[in-house]
Amino acid sequence: MKLGAYSCHQIYERSFTFRGYQFPVCARCTGLFLGNILGVFLSIIKIKINLKISLLLIFIMAFDGFLQLLKIKNSNNIRRLLTGFFAGIGYVFILVNIVSYFI
Repeated sequence: MKLGAYSCHQIYERSFTFRGYQFPVCARCTGLFLGNILGVFLSIIKIKINLKISLLLIFIMAFDGFLQLLKIKNSNNIRRLLTGFFAGIGYVFILVNIVSYFI
């Protein structure tokens, strides 16, 4: 079993490779993980992103995936990485907004 197999489809064409080795997750999931890391860092240094912006960041990734699913527009790994990255930030700040609402 490959690392990341439970959370990612790991399609070779949609994954980055380094020196002949495929990343354990696709480009979009790579972006999500990197965005999560940056989002946590931003929240630690007290930068805030409101709920509407967070949802928009996630919507952009979902819209890109939907266009690709319907074969309206082909996505590429750079766009998948970027949309995943911004959605990862959005996910973190949705959680930050939910937690701060209840605190």
